[in-house]
Amino acid sequence: MTEPNPIEVVAPNLKKRLSGVTATVVRLIPVQARMIGIVTTGPGLPAELPHIPLARAATLPRERWRVWHARRNTEMTLGLIYRRLLGRKYRLLFTSAAQRHHTGFTKWLIRQQDALIATSPQAASYLDRPATVILHGVDTEIFQPVPDKRALREELGLAPDAVLVGCFGRVRAQKGVDLLVRAALRLFPDRPRAQMVFTGRITPDNQQFTDALTAEIAAAGLSDRIRFLGELPWEDVVRHYQAMDLFAAPARWEGFGLTPLEAMACGVPVIATRVGAYEALIREGETGSLVPPDNQEALTHALAYWLDNPTAREAAGRAARVHVVENHSIEDEARAIVDVYRGLLA
Repeated sequence: MTEPNPIEVVAPNLKKRLSGVTATVVRLIPVQARMIGIVTTGPGLPAELPHIPLARAATLPRERWRVWHARRNTEMTLGLIYRRLLGRKYRLLFTSAAQRHHTGFTKWLIRQQDALIATSPQAASYLDRPATVILHGVDTEIFQPVPDKRALREELGLAPDAVLVGCFGRVRAQKGVDLLVRAALRLFPDRPRAQMVFTGRITPDNQQFTDALTAEIAAAGLSDRIRFLGELPWEDVVRHYQAMDLFAAPARWEGFGLTPLEAMACGVPVIATRVGAYEALIREGETGSLVPPDNQEALTHALAYWLDNPTAREAAGRAARVHVVENHSIEDEARAIVDVYRGLLA
């Protein structure tokens, strides 16, 4: 893809493997490129994104200021090297999603930045410096309900008449997968239409964790109703969102957590824990439920409620779609970030 001219913003991505931060860059850049001259740099990014090599980012002409928009410590460090050692004219911007106290080195890096963005009010509270709070958004053209959910389920090999609960993302304890499985083990024997699917990568260090859960499911005779589908192509993940009746995000902790927004954009109500930005995204009782983290009883109770109340579930799904379109579109997120860029370049 031809890079914008002139280059006003460089958004580095210094991690080859797909991560939440990388996904953010991939989502935002095409939208922002319609608003400002922005390029990516670094490995592991789709070829269609506007991109320059790291060496070019280090040698851009000094005739104008540009924004270096970091989202990781390594990227903040490289921006400082480019500006202080190589004399490049970069305004330094850092986006933080972390909801924890930062290390001394990270705090030092943060102090060197010209501006900060936080992805939630909670993340902003840990920065010890003023930050612009900009919540993530989703592409509501990609994530949208389908007219025929039954036909989609048949295409995906899912039960057409089931009440389907989804939980998407890496399979590990941090995501509360074990809590959700055990809630299903308690509830599903009395609810024969209920089924649950998990999608997401299982890393080697989490294989034993997953195997233990799979054994519990098999012992309960529910292997055909609680399934781990593994890592799916992105377009299939979107289609699985669209096929769900209910989504669960029972994480024990979370930086931001985009999956509830993606589900709600597809017209699916969400049960989530009060971590990350979930409290800012979900309207209790209207678009889903919020429960305390690591609380088996509360999660089980919320799951039972939404499984047993199809009218409420369908109404919440409709409300969830409206809520995301009106408040959490990716265009609004991109525009707010571009406003920060323009302020730095003014």
